[in-house]
Amino acid sequence: MDTEQTTDRRIRVLIAKPGMDGHDRGAKVVARALRDAGMEVVYTGLRQTAEMIVNAAVQEDVDAIGLSVLSGAHMHYFREVMALLRERDATDIIVFGGGIIPDQDLPTLKELGVGRVFTPGASTEDAATYLKTAVAERWQAQGEA
Repeated sequence: MDTEQTTDRRIRVLIAKPGMDGHDRGAKVVARALRDAGMEVVYTGLRQTAEMIVNAAVQEDVDAIGLSVLSGAHMHYFREVMALLRERDATDIIVFGGGIIPDQDLPTLKELGVGRVFTPGASTEDAATYLKTAVAERWQAQGEA
């Protein structure tokens, strides 16, 4: 489903680097690729707390949050972000992620409500395609398309 055919509204995505991980090159590459795919992207920068991420996502009225986690603390941060989105009644925000995330953790992340996880080697084109489809489906379900 192509969002350009269903609405003139642009997809808004927040890309965040939670925790003490100081490596943001991947997050910046993804942010740039999503911009190039026609999305509005807000990059929060390094060392964000889950609260800061969710507050920014709600304030910026984003459609999706992308977490980039290379530190091994992915389960903690995804759990916190998902819980805070529930507290803020913002579960309509799609959460996806990328980074060094072991395959054995992927089913648990899916159970938490994480839409998709892109591990090393995934293409930025796959991430853009995923978001276009997932957000268009969400808009259609909410009657916004």
